[in-house]
Amino acid sequence: MHDSAGQKSHFAWAGPYAHILLMILAGVAILGASRLGLILWLSDRVLATDQLADIILQGLRADLILVCMFAALPVALALPLAQRRWQSIWFRFTYLWCVASLVLITFMEVSTPAFIAQYDIRPNRLFIEYLQYPKEVFSTLWQGFKVPLVLGVLLTIAAIVLFSRWLRIPKASLSVGPVWARLLAWPLAVFLVFAGIRSTTDHRPANPALFAITSDAMVNSLVINSGYSVLYALYSLKHEARSTEIYGELDVDQMLADIRQWPWMAGNRYLSTELPTLHHQAATAVRPKPLNIVIILQESLGATFVESLGGIPVTPELEALKNEGIWFENLYATGTRSVRGIEAVVSGFTPTPAQSVVKLSGSQRDFTTIASIVKKAGYTTSFIYGGEAHFDNMRSFFTGNGFDHIIDAADIKNPVFTGSWGASDEDLFNKTHETLLQYQASGKPFLTLVFTSTNHEPFEYPQDRITLYEEPAATAANAVKYADWAMGRFFKQAKASPYWKDTLFLVVADHDIRVYGNELVPVSRFKIPGLILGADIEPARITPMASQIDLAPTLLSLAGISSCHPMTGRDFTKDAVSPGRALIQFNDLFALVDDDQATILKPDAPALAASFDKTTGKLTLNDSDATPEAARRALAHAQLPSWLYRETLYRDTATCPASRFATTKPVVQ
Repeated sequence: MHDSAGQKSHFAWAGPYAHILLMILAGVAILGASRLGLILWLSDRVLATDQLADIILQGLRADLILVCMFAALPVALALPLAQRRWQSIWFRFTYLWCVASLVLITFMEVSTPAFIAQYDIRPNRLFIEYLQYPKEVFSTLWQGFKVPLVLGVLLTIAAIVLFSRWLRIPKASLSVGPVWARLLAWPLAVFLVFAGIRSTTDHRPANPALFAITSDAMVNSLVINSGYSVLYALYSLKHEARSTEIYGELDVDQMLADIRQWPWMAGNRYLSTELPTLHHQAATAVRPKPLNIVIILQESLGATFVESLGGIPVTPELEALKNEGIWFENLYATGTRSVRGIEAVVSGFTPTPAQSVVKLSGSQRDFTTIASIVKKAGYTTSFIYGGEAHFDNMRSFFTGNGFDHIIDAADIKNPVFTGSWGASDEDLFNKTHETLLQYQASGKPFLTLVFTSTNHEPFEYPQDRITLYEEPAATAANAVKYADWAMGRFFKQAKASPYWKDTLFLVVADHDIRVYGNELVPVSRFKIPGLILGADIEPARITPMASQIDLAPTLLSLAGISSCHPMTGRDFTKDAVSPGRALIQFNDLFALVDDDQATILKPDAPALAASFDKTTGKLTLNDSDATPEAARRALAHAQLPSWLYRETLYRDTATCPASRFATTKPVVQ
């Protein structure tokens, strides 16, 4: 220790910046070593890009950005505070600051492998969002990731000890130096730190998009470091309302014209110049009384787990039920988070690079949802969840936007099984069945959203309910099989119940369990099952590409509810044959997939063109950028939701013409 400290006394020439310089050197070394380790671990994906040298060199550039960020505050304070009379205090401050900085850098890198294994990308905005729910997160980590958790804690403790020793310089060797030297050195130090953070002479500072040098999103995330990724996500939170400006800006009139060009939008009667997407949707189903609506939002039930959609055979109940209703063969999620799925399915709202509107402050009341629409028709509305409804801000969003009743874990008495995320799916469905019987007895129509949670890490569920698909028991495939069993059991109860003949059911996933792949946007991993059944619904197949945002308009039409709303989704009962589209937000990339073509928007870069094979699910980038027309159409779809949110234009209104029942027949093929 003494020898090491003596060697570091050579840094005394750095004057007030001695600890800062040591921190920068150590930080770059830690980040570089971490990146090399990740490259070795993921070498097949990295080498496939043929960009190894650029990944390492650009990675060094990103590492300098982060360490310079940590150096910025002490460097800025050096001139006024690094005085001889405060010398001892100054070096104590820089010592503690730099130790803390290195520990944080190390902690983020130690957390990275487990995060990549789960989400196929470095820690990002999702890392921040989960920190808001320490109880659920810690329970998940302890149940499913004990080894990484314990190892991470031990390595963080080791980092504290190591860096406390590494940064210790003999007190006798520390000096702030003469005044003239400080006056000369400070502007240079400030300039170097500023240049390191900005990392470019272009008109905008470096950002993660600058390091997107391959067509593999996960590999691009290796170029930067986890600390920078999370700090940039924090910085971006303040720009939520204008999040799509990273792709460019489009004139509002042109944007609306591009949005309205789809076949299912062209015939709309728009009702307000103030609310430009507000239109009247006439239901195709003729009913003396509108149907009840029950939406079962299945956690992480991607096409990965549905055999007829190319997945593994762990959803036999869903596969049997699909022959009894309207089955979507090419349905795509809008994102990778539950709140993004809720946003699309419940509100028909298209995705943005910002957080879901479920969590944004400007959408906590007077924001259109399917519940706010049907309440005008006298419906009782509710949300049923096996966990705690405060998670992901769901309780606030739902209660402010049309849902009368929130039923969560506290309302499920004597559950047969409780895991990290709350009561099991069979407990959830037992409560749902009980609740629906009560609603049916009241005589009022009802809308209920049911959100499952069993298929969530660490995959806990009651034993002896299913024959395991694989060993060990706590895997996604087994959790899905149990969730499917619980859902099948519920539908057997529902079919024997008085509410069945009056109720329309939607079964749909919020997203796939893990979106990964070596494509820039792994479109195939956004494919999900969707099924509408119950009441008098006849079996049918929807073959065109569909998005989660199309489900609410279709449900309203099948239920016999004519309404006015601002949703831009497609009513498949009116047109089940025109080519479709999917809208996908993947990290900071937006993709408009128009049948077999795709346009991908990247921050501060030209739009990319790609071809998409629905059969294989493969997305292939074209040799040239997207055409101006294709880029404009994609930008219109990315910009619209941000604009509607910012200007508070996504609301239905009491001034709409009164809802009326249509007189046409359903045309689902």
